Amino acid sequence: MRLLIAGAVLLVAIGGWLLMRPRGSNAPAYRFATAARGNIEAAVSATGTLAAVTTVQVGTQVSGQIAAIYADFNDRVKRGQLIARIDPTLQQQAVQDAEAGLERSQAEVLKAESDYARDSALYASQSLTRSDFAATQYALASAHADAKSAQVTLDKARQNLLYTSIYAPIDGIVVQRNVDVGQTVAASLQAPQLFLIANDLSQMEILASVDESDIGQIHQGQAVHFTVAAYPEATFRGTVRQVRLQSTTVENVVNYTVVVAVTNPQRKLLPGMTATAAFVTGSATDVLMVPNAALRFRPTGGVADTIPTLWYLTPQGRLASVHVTPGLSDGQRTAVQGGGVTAGMRVITAAAGGAPTGGTASPFQGSPQGPGRRVF
Repeated sequence: MRLLIAGAVLLVAIGGWLLMRPRGSNAPAYRFATAARGNIEAAVSATGTLAAVTTVQVGTQVSGQIAAIYADFNDRVKRGQLIARIDPTLQQQAVQDAEAGLERSQAEVLKAESDYARDSALYASQSLTRSDFAATQYALASAHADAKSAQVTLDKARQNLLYTSIYAPIDGIVVQRNVDVGQTVAASLQAPQLFLIANDLSQMEILASVDESDIGQIHQGQAVHFTVAAYPEATFRGTVRQVRLQSTTVENVVNYTVVVAVTNPQRKLLPGMTATAAFVTGSATDVLMVPNAALRFRPTGGVADTIPTLWYLTPQGRLASVHVTPGLSDGQRTAVQGGGVTAGMRVITAAAGGAPTGGTASPFQGSPQGPGRRVF
């Protein structure tokens, strides 16, 4: 008896499955997207680095040991403010030595002038030969020249002594401090950088690298929007200020630097941040848009149309297509016109499985149903 009941239940289950399963084993399955109205922007993407508009490297023109530091990272400084001092001992000694040299030269001038006055009288009375008097004249001129040289040496030593005090050249913020108290800096070949001061972080710029294939679409005054990793949900705005003519080649790709002016009133953007920028090359408002995948979709076994085409299912479940005119694209969506496409229309983006032929009949055996429209 139990075997009979189990057999009856199995037969009922099989019958229900046969009634409920799809009539055609080749019934297609598709993925759909909805055509919608909205705004769209076409853009060229690039990456770049944020930087202050004006930065000044503060160095030193004399060598020595750092005796004191009066400014640190992130400090606001004013132009002319003392920010560091180099041990002035050696420069003070150089000044004293130059002063002694000048005094010695001035003494030589006095002696040469006295000799000239004496020999001038002797030469006038013909008691001194012309060659001896010429030697006296030369000695006087040489003494005056040595005195001038000694004065220049003294002025230089005094100026070097002033250079031991490091002052801020502009108003700004200390972005970098590269020295510590007790560190020795050498200015023999080039001025070492002690500080880096940014003028105003409320005005910044992006130095973006744009591929040569896209640089023709970039121009001064163009709108730019960008994001940074620190604030992934925020979009910042900027404007192209300059397209630099100098090119760089990286891995056989030619790039150009585009300078984007950025306002930073809240100081959220920091120097060195990487910005992912989009240069707006075109925009449209209140247009009908479909995913790019819908324009790429073609049923299996058919010949690809040379005219952009959208595919959809009719209320009767039949596969149909319509020709459209594409417009702007943002890389994911494209604006379309024509073909009777309306907002809310469900268009096919891909085949989810099965034969996308709408049953046993071939989808390419239908007849036109209006301009640019085909139903199969």
